[in-house]
Amino acid sequence: MSTLTLTNVSYTYRGAKKPAVSNVNCTFEPGRLYAIIGPSGSGKSTLLSMMAGLDLPTEGTIAFDGQNIAEMDLDRYRRECIAMIFQMFHLFPLLTVLENVCYPMELCGVKPADARPHAERLLKSVGITEEQMKRFPSRLSGGEQQRVAIARSLATGAKIFLGDEPTGNLDVANTNNIMEILKALAHQEDYCVVIVTHDLDVAEAADVVYRMKDGVLTLQKP
Repeated sequence: MSTLTLTNVSYTYRGAKKPAVSNVNCTFEPGRLYAIIGPSGSGKSTLLSMMAGLDLPTEGTIAFDGQNIAEMDLDRYRRECIAMIFQMFHLFPLLTVLENVCYPMELCGVKPADARPHAERLLKSVGITEEQMKRFPSRLSGGEQQRVAIARSLATGAKIFLGDEPTGNLDVANTNNIMEILKALAHQEDYCVVIVTHDLDVAEAADVVYRMKDGVLTLQKP
């Protein structure tokens, strides 16, 4: 099912007087696009980091398909269960577009001969041409680089997709294109897609919108 369930989740940074995330309870399910909005410093990125297994709650639990991620192999969880994209794309500059997408599959033990055709299919699915696959990332536009980042994130087969300001560096046209891809992943491919964003227009495209303020998460659009 690829469902994330957060139960009484809080996180307090060492030395801090109050939690960055406070008593969050919610469930993120497949087939839906979620947006988490709120001002800088509200706890959005801290929450996303815990969902990705980069940090663990200081209180409460995060469960992936019913299993507490604190009891899982976190390296494997991050590698195989969660896909992430970021505002800055984070593509490898000295690898071609195709090599960038092959890389995570090869890390998971997929033979290069098998990784290549799958990478090509993923890149085509997000609108990258065969000619563009041969380029280095610096020779692509920002919107094209984010498409490559999405394809690379999907390469391991993870069905929970987390985005930290994934349209933050894009113009309006490319933002709309990326959001159409993310909506299609949720609605047509049954991914669970969760994005953190400052852009209210981006949030409007989501099925469910949460607002975060002072570490507290509230449902804004059910």
